[in-house]
Amino acid sequence: MKKFMTSLPAKLLIGVILGILAGQVLGESAMQVVVTLKYIMNQVIVFCVPLIIIGFIAPSITKLGNNASRMLGVALVAAYLSSLGAALFSMAAGYLLIPHLSIASSVDGLKELPAIVFQLDIPQIMPVMSALVFSVLVGLAATWSKASVITSVLDEFQKIVLEIVTRVVIPILPVFIAFTFCSLSYEGTITKQLPVFLKVVIIVMIGHFIWLTLLYTIGGVSTGTNPMEVVKNYGPAYITAVGTMSSAATLAVALRCARKCKTLRSDMVDFGIPLFANIHLCGSVLTEVFFVMTVSKILYGSIPSVGTMVLFCALLGIFAIGAPGVPGGTVMASLGLISGVLMFDETGLALMLTIFALQDSFGTACNVTGDGALTMILTGYAKKHKIEEQKINVEL
Repeated sequence: MKKFMTSLPAKLLIGVILGILAGQVLGESAMQVVVTLKYIMNQVIVFCVPLIIIGFIAPSITKLGNNASRMLGVALVAAYLSSLGAALFSMAAGYLLIPHLSIASSVDGLKELPAIVFQLDIPQIMPVMSALVFSVLVGLAATWSKASVITSVLDEFQKIVLEIVTRVVIPILPVFIAFTFCSLSYEGTITKQLPVFLKVVIIVMIGHFIWLTLLYTIGGVSTGTNPMEVVKNYGPAYITAVGTMSSAATLAVALRCARKCKTLRSDMVDFGIPLFANIHLCGSVLTEVFFVMTVSKILYGSIPSVGTMVLFCALLGIFAIGAPGVPGGTVMASLGLISGVLMFDETGLALMLTIFALQDSFGTACNVTGDGALTMILTGYAKKHKIEEQKINVEL
């Protein structure tokens, strides 16, 4: 129980509850302090977005390039297509279901938030799309030129950014979320919108299992074996992922589960499971797409257009490959997409961070379990193309 209370979901949940209660009792003067601190925290989080993009996408590309092979290319394509397919599936479900969730995009009798005491702007070092293009070009160029020094620098920069995320962004999130819900409670909207969030979480969890069923069906077809031979061994990995909210922390358990599957080649397990733990985030992507559509409907009165959502899904798949392996890493890495492509303001970003992190355990569990299906696909490809089996040593 103590471990749960110190976890990020617990802290966020406490922040939500305290924020809602505080919003009901605080006066205008106290709310001026709340909205000012919330604005400053939002500036810090947004400032970190380009750093996160550069710090994780560029080093990921250099690592993939340094170990480039045909199987690596197949694995990368499979991971991206799985994430993109999950995003498009979630988008289709959003257009079908969200209009029927009885979402009230406007509520009568709202209070107006007081103005901030002072405005502290912290501009980003570069726009988000510039950071993405810079990351891709630097990563590829470092690989092509075999620039060992730059590769080492990128690895060190990744460690630095991860420290920023874990020591700055993650700790202030519960406070930022509490202040956001305090503002929503003060305005008077939260009591009518909270039930919608609960419905959305349930819908998303059902979507996880539907997507996993599809992935394992494809895996079974590619290997000509029963996918249940893999699924039945993945229970411990699923449960561990729910508890840790981290693919990296679950890696050792996932490897043990996959190695018990007689239908998977051992070399594909040793190669695929650690790789997919870092680049395959189908559950997180599926979750985020449905959530952004819901939040857009709640806050802005409409769902983004089909063209905008398709662009968002395609770019989100790229961002997911280099997302940091921390709770909520996918949504944090894509905050720039959410604000730049979907035009969310700070309230929208805060709601996304909250509802995403509260269910992140199940999204991570979907990611980890889906890795087994993609490893089946790798096994089928290797057998079909008569690729010789070899032993690969993986350090956990």
